[in-house]
Amino acid sequence: MTFRSYRTIAFTCIKFGFRGQCRRSLHVGMEMIRSELVNRLTEENPELSQRDVEAIVTTFFDEIVDRLAANGRVELRGFGAFSTRQRDERTGRNPRTGETVDVTAKRVPYFKPGKEMRQRLNV
Repeated sequence: MTFRSYRTIAFTCIKFGFRGQCRRSLHVGMEMIRSELVNRLTEENPELSQRDVEAIVTTFFDEIVDRLAANGRVELRGFGAFSTRQRDERTGRNPRTGETVDVTAKRVPYFKPGKEMRQRLNV
């Protein structure tokens, strides 16, 4: 997980008031795992069962991944935008042996935080 991802998780914990349920992270203030998110949403929506909330969270994440896999973009106003970036083929190095290794071209996920998120993080 990248530093940016940890910042995103920490922001989500703060935005939704999950301070008590987030665990301390070595990289940034706090982090939250998926089961903690489901538990928190279940507490805040007692009319929904935990199974329903798990299905909602799973569907939400699956839709983002499916759209990115189709070379698309997902924008959540005020939160940020998920997209992919193309990484070119390159020659890398095995850090253990020092041997050169060919690294193939690939697409990697990218998250750009929205204006509201950036403002709240830099208060």
